[in-house]
Amino acid sequence: MARYLAQIVYLGAQVVGRALVKTVRQEIEVCQEAARIQKTRRANAPSTRDVAVKGMTLVEAQQILNVKDLSDHQAIEAHYQHLFRANDKPSGGTFYIQSKVFRAKERIDQELAQSHDPRSAS
Repeated sequence: MARYLAQIVYLGAQVVGRALVKTVRQEIEVCQEAARIQKTRRANAPSTRDVAVKGMTLVEAQQILNVKDLSDHQAIEAHYQHLFRANDKPSGGTFYIQSKVFRAKERIDQELAQSHDPRSAS
């Protein structure tokens, strides 16, 4: 009888041990996956130079005004004027889009002012 009891205890300990090992492995995998996700988020986060100002990043402002080079002031102004007039209410535009165009120009102007300000250089 004692022999059977010992076998039951031994088999029970094996089952519990396997379950524990499986659970620990799953926890390790979950932690590793969370670390990978966090690393990806950090890599894809906007840089410190591209912090959103009033809810708009510099990249978004450039996309709205369709400009790649911030040193081309004429292209920035031309695209701004065209989009602002095209989205005017009498022209069939909407105030929402017109305000997005205005905020994009404002964001680019702010970036240009910071880049020309000698105090902003680190």
